[in-house]
Amino acid sequence: MKTAKLWTRNFRLLILASAMGAIGTIAGGFALAFLVFDETGSTLASALILAIQLLPHLLLPILVAPFMDRLPRKSFLVAGDIANAFFLAGMGLWLLFSKFSYTAYLGASLLLACLGAVDDLAFTSIFPELIPEGAEQKGFAVTSMLYPILKVVMTPLAAVLLDTLGVAWIIMAQSVLSLAAAITESFIQLDETERKKRPAYSLQAWAGDIVEAAQYLKKEHGLRSIYEYMAVTNGVASGFSPVLVAFFRTAPGFTAAMYSAFSVVEFAGRSLGSALQYRINIPDKKKFGFTFFVYQVYETMDMCLLWLSYPLMLVNRGLCGFLGSNSAILRNAAVQRYIPEKLRSRVNAFNSVLITAGASVFSLVIGFLGEILDYRACVTTGGAIAMLACWLLIFGRRKEVRMVYDVQKEKKI
Repeated sequence: MKTAKLWTRNFRLLILASAMGAIGTIAGGFALAFLVFDETGSTLASALILAIQLLPHLLLPILVAPFMDRLPRKSFLVAGDIANAFFLAGMGLWLLFSKFSYTAYLGASLLLACLGAVDDLAFTSIFPELIPEGAEQKGFAVTSMLYPILKVVMTPLAAVLLDTLGVAWIIMAQSVLSLAAAITESFIQLDETERKKRPAYSLQAWAGDIVEAAQYLKKEHGLRSIYEYMAVTNGVASGFSPVLVAFFRTAPGFTAAMYSAFSVVEFAGRSLGSALQYRINIPDKKKFGFTFFVYQVYETMDMCLLWLSYPLMLVNRGLCGFLGSNSAILRNAAVQRYIPEKLRSRVNAFNSVLITAGASVFSLVIGFLGEILDYRACVTTGGAIAMLACWLLIFGRRKEVRMVYDVQKEKKI
């Protein structure tokens, strides 16, 4: 059978736009993480920022998803990046000419997160439409590889820029990149004529769309189990972020530069894992067993992470990055293929809400523990919680979860 061509014009444009957005996000996120901790000296304050940024993901996806399943998705993607560019420019000017205010930064983070919530949902929903049938695994491998590669390049550069240019100018540059991404996305050619011709939308129709998606998820036990586990493990990972920043900032012998290298190694591993997935094809029957194995290794590595010497920490993160990207690609390709196209935005919205809820809870819980416990104990506790969730939700419901990976392309609701 002839292999489907992946690198179409639309796919190239979307990857280019994603790259520009990712470069800005990596540099800006790195700078802001250290800004908050340097100004407050508190892991709880840093965790609260993360929790505030996650709040829009609890509400907006559900509100917007029905419209996104009926209206042209490209419009949401382009408009979101344009709005993001203008807001980042304003935020950069504020940091450039005003004294840092924690309260004001909380509000700015909330508004920026609102834009990000809509943009993330638009990308997740439109991306499968731009991958030729039969090239799904390769397509998700490319997008999974993109961010890690850029992380490897940009994190050390961001550390240098933080000391030379400062946070404000990094955010201003992020604004320019976001606008460039929007312009690039506007050249994508996607036939959404049918969506444009749909009748006027009503509140009753919106409620019906939400109920339809909820009923679909209610009967899809395997899909729901995957979502629930990802909410726990991603939530724990979000909770680790401020704790790791604090550890590398305060532990004797550790520095911000070492933290940047620490992150680079993990994302280098992710890049290699994604490259492997681009080259090989794992049979559907073996995908569940492989991903479950990866989850076990990942949670074990998290539990022992900060108890290791720094060189072994690097090995730890590199291995987790390599295995994690492999499982993520297989999971995303399987899940997006499994969900019916007409429900994709709404079901992805439910997933976003669930993951956000987990991230909000665990960010605050682990951030609070960081105030009263050793940072290493916090990370170990989080890894143990994620391991327990894996056994209960993935292995405990393995029959239903396996069906998601084994599903045929023709599946209907």
